[in-house]
Amino acid sequence: MIKNSEDARLERVLRAAAMANGTVILTTLNSAWAEPGSVVDVFLESFRIGDETRWLLDHLVMVSLDLTAHRRCLQIHRHCFALTTDDGFDFSGEKNFMTDGYLKMMWRRIDFLGHVLAKGYSFIFTDTDIVWFRNPLPHLHHDGDFQIACDHFTGDPDDLSNSPNGGFAYVRSTSATAAFYRYWYAARERHPGLHDQDVLNLIKRDAYVARLGVRIRFLSTDLFAGLCEHGRNLSTVCTMHANCCVGLRRKVDDLGLMLQDWRRFMATPGSDRHSVTWSVPRNCSMKKLGR
Repeated sequence: MIKNSEDARLERVLRAAAMANGTVILTTLNSAWAEPGSVVDVFLESFRIGDETRWLLDHLVMVSLDLTAHRRCLQIHRHCFALTTDDGFDFSGEKNFMTDGYLKMMWRRIDFLGHVLAKGYSFIFTDTDIVWFRNPLPHLHHDGDFQIACDHFTGDPDDLSNSPNGGFAYVRSTSATAAFYRYWYAARERHPGLHDQDVLNLIKRDAYVARLGVRIRFLSTDLFAGLCEHGRNLSTVCTMHANCCVGLRRKVDDLGLMLQDWRRFMATPGSDRHSVTWSVPRNCSMKKLGR
C-alpha cells in the first residue's frame, strides 16, 4: 500500500502528468534498467522518433523502485515518483524472471496500479522494455475497461483464452476496475509462487470478476507486438515489447535493433515501406536462450 506520507506526493505527480480526461502513462524503473545506455534510454528515444509520440512524454510518469533509479529519472524526465516498500526490500538489481525478487516487484506493481485507479486516474501501463512507435490511444477498444497486450493473440479480442502480457495495459478508472485490481492482488495469497500474469489467467473467469462487470478485452499483436508474437507490418505497429527474452543485455541489444528497424522504415519511401520487416528477435532468439 501507499504510505500516507507518499499519497499527497503521488497525487501531485499524477495531476501534473494527466491528460485532460485523467489518463496517465505509467512505467516502473529500477537501477539496473535506469543505467545510462540501458533500457530506459532506448524506451525514451522511441517516443522521440515515433510517429506523433513525442507529446506523450508529457503524460508519462516513471515510478522508481529504488533511490538510484529515482535519481536518474530526475536527470532525464519531468514526472518521477519514488515508490518505497514497507518491508525494505531492495528492488535495485536485475530481477530475472520468476525469481523471488521478480515476483515481489511484479506484485508491488499490481498493488500500486490499483491505488492509482482508486485515486480516479485511468492509465496506460507500459513496461520500460517496450518501444513506442505510434500513439496507441486511437487503437484501443472504445468499450473495454481493462485492455491488455498478449504473448499470443487468438484473433478475438473477447476470447478469454488469449495469453495476456501485463507489460502493456490500458485500464479505465471505475469502482469496478479498482475492485478488480484489489481482487487480483489478494489472489496472490491463494496462488503462492505465481506471477501476476499467471494469476490473471486463473481469475479472469471467476464469478466475482463477472459480477463486477469489468469488460476485459485483449489487444492484437499486430498493433501491440512483442518478440513472442508480432506481425511483420511496421505500417501498423504501435508498440513492440522485448518479451520472451531473458537477460538485460539481450533485451537492450534487440530493443536497439527495433529502433534501427523503425528508422529504416521511416527513411524508406512510402511505396516501398512494405518491404521493411523486423530484424528481431536476434539476440533474444529462442535458440540463443537455449530453448
